Amino acid sequence: MASSLAVPATDSITGHRLDFLLVAEMVEPGSRVLDVGCGDGALLSLLRERKNVDGRGIELSREGVNACLAKGLPVIQGDADTDLSDYPDDAFDYVILSQTIQATRQPRVVLENLLRIGRRAIVSFPNFGHWRVRVDLGFRGRMPVTENLPYSWYDTPNIHFCTIRDFVELCREVGAQMEKAVALNAGGKPMQVSLPWWVWNLLGDQGVFLLKRR
Repeated sequence: MASSLAVPATDSITGHRLDFLLVAEMVEPGSRVLDVGCGDGALLSLLRERKNVDGRGIELSREGVNACLAKGLPVIQGDADTDLSDYPDDAFDYVILSQTIQATRQPRVVLENLLRIGRRAIVSFPNFGHWRVRVDLGFRGRMPVTENLPYSWYDTPNIHFCTIRDFVELCREVGAQMEKAVALNAGGKPMQVSLPWWVWNLLGDQGVFLLKRR
């Protein structure tokens, strides 16, 4: 499953995506990592460079797989909805699903598989509860098009939009423990941890969650 993010915020010095840098902070050095929907391998490359991980990937698009292989990354072509069930329990220390859960057909099943395959799961997604999205729906009566949701309604790969509050509720339903939760603003910067969920849900452009089984 390929990522659906448009032009993400990047670090002005390193050129790395800010959300990728946040994900990298959550991963312990030398870990076994599976990146689901790894796209062109940018996150995997960052994790190998900075955290010396044993990193592998699964990617739906042939173009993404080819880009990863060209970088020397061990990536296979596969679908998060159908192929994660083939992986054994606790096969990885971390399983990462970056900007992809909203494009899966069965988000709950996918999340349950992430938590089964990995000792921890890291999930990030665009927040459909952001105020700009609400304005487009409430006042313009149109499906929103933003940097994090760049597609028109008729060609979007996103089929299960969710808000930060929706995802928190899903975590409770599947028995996932949130070790860390971060909301990023439109500039890719973390919002204050002490802010209540409803503020994150209104002002957060995307959410990044570090999870483990209870």
